This record gives sequence, C-alpha cells and structure tokens, in this order.
Amino acid sequence: MDKLQAMKVFQRVIDEGGFASAARALDMSPAGVTRMVAALEEHLGVRLLQRTTRKLALTDAGEAYLMRVRTILYEVEDAESAAAAHTRELQGTLHVLATPVLASYFLSPRIAIWHARHPKVVLDIAIDPFPQSRIEEFDVTFVVVDEGFDGDIVARPLATTEWIVCASPDYLKRAGIPATPQDLRDHTYLKFLWTQNSGHYGRLARLQPLAGGEPVEVDIQPALQTTSFDVLLRAALDGAGITFLSRMLVAPHLARGTLVQVLPDWIFGRFTIYAALPTRKFMPARTRAFLDFLAEFGAQAAAKP
Repeated sequence: MDKLQAMKVFQRVIDEGGFASAARALDMSPAGVTRMVAALEEHLGVRLLQRTTRKLALTDAGEAYLMRVRTILYEVEDAESAAAAHTRELQGTLHVLATPVLASYFLSPRIAIWHARHPKVVLDIAIDPFPQSRIEEFDVTFVVVDEGFDGDIVARPLATTEWIVCASPDYLKRAGIPATPQDLRDHTYLKFLWTQNSGHYGRLARLQPLAGGEPVEVDIQPALQTTSFDVLLRAALDGAGITFLSRMLVAPHLARGTLVQVLPDWIFGRFTIYAALPTRKFMPARTRAFLDFLAEFGAQAAAKP
C-alpha cells in the first residue's frame, strides 16, 4: 500500500463528503477509493470512518488521524514547492490584498524590481482600507497595526513606522506652529477615519511622548475626515491643515521641505506593517519569495530621513 497516497485519498473523502465525490475528484473508481481507505484502516488497526447509508462520520481516532494527515500532506507539498523553486522559474498568480496606502507607496515602487526577478509571476493586487477580515481569501494580506495589536493571525512583520504630526510650511506660516499637543485644538485637523475597534476611533487624538511618560489625549474637531491617506496627504501638501501620517509615507516630502514635522517630541503611535497569511500550512514558493523580497526593503522604507 502506498501510505502517502492512501492519506491523500482519506483526506479527500472527508473534504468531498463521500467516496463517490472523492473518486470523481481524484479520477479514480469509487471501488478503488473504498478499497484504499479500508486498506489504510486495516494497516492502522483502527476504524477511521463510521459508514451509514446516509452519511460518513469520523470516529474519534479518525478525527485525530485526519489532523495529523493534513499536517503531513501540507509539509510534503511545502517541501516539494521549496525543492522545485531551485529547479524551475517561479510562475503562477500571487493574490495580494493591501490597504490603499501600502499598495501605492510600499508595493507599487517595488513591482518593477520584482517583475525583473520573477517575470512569470502575476501580481493580482486587490485594495481594501480595512483588510483584516479577508485574510483567508488571499495568499498575502498587507495590514498596518499599532503596538497594542493582539490579533490571532499568522503574520510576518516587514517594517515599523511612526505616525507623526505634519503640515505644510504655508499652513504653519498662516496658522502658527503648535508647541504642545493641546495647541492642536486651535488648528485645522485632517483626520483619518479609523475603525471603531482600532483604538483611534472618535475625536480624541492620543499622542505619545518619545521621551517616555504618559500619553496625552486631545479633543480635536476635524475639518476633514476620510479613509484615504492619499486624500490626507494631498490636503496637507495644499495647506489645508495639520494631520497625522506615516513617516514612511511623508519622508520624501519632509526631505524636500514641502511638509514639516511639528511636535517632533510626540508621535501618534508606532505602527507595524505585517504580511498576514491564511491559516493553511502550505505556503507556495512564489509567496515565500515575495515575502523575502519585500523584507529586503522593509527597514529602508521605515527609516527616518
């Protein structure tokens, strides 16, 4: 008996909900599938399935065995994928989900380099400002979370960046430069609309001192609120007001002087860019290569100017 093939057949019987369905999926005869599962049970000396005329049900031993089988088969696929990566060019489609700002400013600038290295891998990038609930649908989901994040996800950190207070020189010349967090109450506030469970929901802006100590909460009435960081950036560059933006995003503008960091001893928070993965064990070689590729640029992207 080919034990590895028997494991695959057993798993497919469960996943397809029956012997006949598994036989069609595997291009085998129903009798052949039945014989292989029976041979596996005989080899193990235990019944894995309770068979009735109406349905199949796993025994307790079958439940425990299936869990181990899934792990073993994932590991086999992973090993084959890793080995194949050394013998043939990566190909296929990589399904990616990202927030708009990460897609535009973290992923897009690196697509040309990635394509030059792996021309047969198609990047399919979908956009969602709040992608955490869709992680299982994609090969990789890029999210930005703050220091207090405690989500139950499989994720790889790529870079950490600070959220800083910034505005254009023209705006500051017109409205004055805030010296303390409380001074922000007298300024035009351009706000990102965080989700209610993010810890940044509502009118209170929570700023943290870089030197340590207690954070300060300031009640600021926004003049503009949006779920688009591009909109905030454009409005800030045009002198519409003060906003909180990622240092990674505004670094080129700080270097050119088109934006100025204010309250340099305070930050809105530190946020980490994560590549979140679906819970399935197996990771295709192209996914692993893409994560390794992006990790090369993570520290550079988050570095201070």
